[in-house]
Amino acid sequence: MILMQKNTYSGKFIVFEGLDGSGSTTQANKLRDFLNEIPKKFVLGRSSAFLTKEPTNNIIGGLIRGQLTSDWKSSPECLQLLFSADRAHHLEKEILPLLKEGIDVVTDRYFLSTVAYGASEIKDMDWLIELNRLFIAPDITFLLKVSPKICIERINKDRFHIELFEREESLTKVWQNYEELAKRFADVYIINGERPIEEVFEEIKSIVHSKLNI
Repeated sequence: MILMQKNTYSGKFIVFEGLDGSGSTTQANKLRDFLNEIPKKFVLGRSSAFLTKEPTNNIIGGLIRGQLTSDWKSSPECLQLLFSADRAHHLEKEILPLLKEGIDVVTDRYFLSTVAYGASEIKDMDWLIELNRLFIAPDITFLLKVSPKICIERINKDRFHIELFEREESLTKVWQNYEELAKRFADVYIINGERPIEEVFEEIKSIVHSKLNI
């Protein structure tokens, strides 16, 4: 297994990954809401949970989204360096301070997504991983498994535009990268995301209970 920096703070760090259209945003929102209910029902005094996402809404995140929507273009290597810079800022200014306060952080996408998508254009996956080696590792990563065909159908239904990588052939390659990464990193749980939303979430809750004792 590849080692990153261990989360030594009292707050738990939980990440959702998957192809565009896999439902990661929906499940991340549901988990944040569920964790925020726990202090009232089960654990008195427990801190709240916070939901965030990558790329962020900060300056660097805006540059990234501009490239994903084809408003401007750079090399794949430049895009990956932007993702890493955005993540470093995200950790420093938001994620780590919250974890230190004992607040659980749920994020919709983190480094596995950038490596999986980046490796569809850049052949050196080890270089992509190295860009993230000094970042904190999630306590749990949920990787939602949904076929590229279904993802494309969901994207076409919900949006008026298609972003970079959002083609079935591209997503097939990205998923293959995800599967390889799941073998190389610890605490990655592959979840069947083609089931009803509540059924998916029940499995996620069960893993959070058993793994993190929440």
